[in-house]
Amino acid sequence: MGIAKSASATATSSSPVTQSGAAHDTAIDRKVTVYVMGKACEVPATATIMGAIEYAGHQIIRGAGCREGYCGACATIYRAAGDYKIRTGLACTTLVGDGMVLAQIPSVPAEKAIYDIETLRPNVSAIQQTYPVVFRCVACNTCTRSCPQDIRVMDYVQAAKRGDIAAITELSYYCVACGLCMLRCPAEITQPLVATLAKRLYGRHLSKNSPELAVRVRAVAEGSYNAEYVELMALGRESLSDRYYARDSE
Repeated sequence: MGIAKSASATATSSSPVTQSGAAHDTAIDRKVTVYVMGKACEVPATATIMGAIEYAGHQIIRGAGCREGYCGACATIYRAAGDYKIRTGLACTTLVGDGMVLAQIPSVPAEKAIYDIETLRPNVSAIQQTYPVVFRCVACNTCTRSCPQDIRVMDYVQAAKRGDIAAITELSYYCVACGLCMLRCPAEITQPLVATLAKRLYGRHLSKNSPELAVRVRAVAEGSYNAEYVELMALGRESLSDRYYARDSE
């Protein structure tokens, strides 16, 4: 997620609702100072980093999952007031604090292996061929401590060293590939890419056949959804946005 020039209109931040209306109003009125890309801004004390960025008048130009983009695009590094440590988090879930200094990470550069999923086998040889750096893991657990999703990253890296594709797939299920674990890893392992490989291997070679999936694939092949697809392709951005936010979802 990147930050563009200040927008002409200031966006409102999303704040948690408290049980007391009066307490909620007080919290909204109370401001803290945060530094967005080096510039001091006053924002509501209850705001998330995402909300604070928008409240300060900045336009988010790289879409995060809750901004019509993809989840994991709001990776943030920040430093709290009086704390020498540089911390990591997702802007959508991390709350601001007075004196917080933060910067967004548009993407985390990583070398993605090129492979043919048909020729790889779901065992340790696939890991050895594609991401041998996995075997440099020193089990420091820094990756797990860096994960904003509380995923046991080091555990699935150890599973990768054993070639346990099913375990990697299960342990990394909620990974949004924000890349924060890669930033902190002293062995320079590309954990989310290893997890993606494992999920592809599991889906291709280990997962059980799904009758429901077969029915849906056949419906797609028969053109059952073509009319809806054509309709969506003809919509403008505003209409697509309205359709997106009006959908039935949790």
